[in-house]
Amino acid sequence: MESILKLLEKDGRLTVKQMADLLGSDEKAVSDKLKQLEDEHVILGYKALIDWDKTDNEVVTAIIEVRVTPQRGEGFEKVAERIYQFEEVESLYLMSGGFDLAVFLVGRTMREVALFVATKLAPVEGVASTATHFILKKYKESGVLFATEPEQQERGYLL
Repeated sequence: MESILKLLEKDGRLTVKQMADLLGSDEKAVSDKLKQLEDEHVILGYKALIDWDKTDNEVVTAIIEVRVTPQRGEGFEKVAERIYQFEEVESLYLMSGGFDLAVFLVGRTMREVALFVATKLAPVEGVASTATHFILKKYKESGVLFATEPEQQERGYLL
């Protein structure tokens, strides 16, 4: 099972035949295992990793630190549930350390993200405070390097 997952994690476009060849297995066994992993919700979906900076789409990605006052008997779960239901929220994680939840958000502009925080996120019951950080440049995501244009640098040498 782990081998199939590692192959998919590295390249989600692999066909069942390609995976079977790489694993030294037959296609039926790989296909059955994939179906089982999907049915058990181990595999939750298949997604392409896109470098949006190379498209005409303007997007802004933000990480929002959220401090939560847990509600009695509900803990962080109810607050997290309220937050992940917003369609703007890409990802949501319970964290250890200086804040409780990390919200990953994609918007068209910084203003759009700021308005989301001010009008939707901050008013959620149990949210004590937020801190927004904007991603300026991606170098690596999910193990994949984002290609950058080689910069021409001239060095001067003193002899």
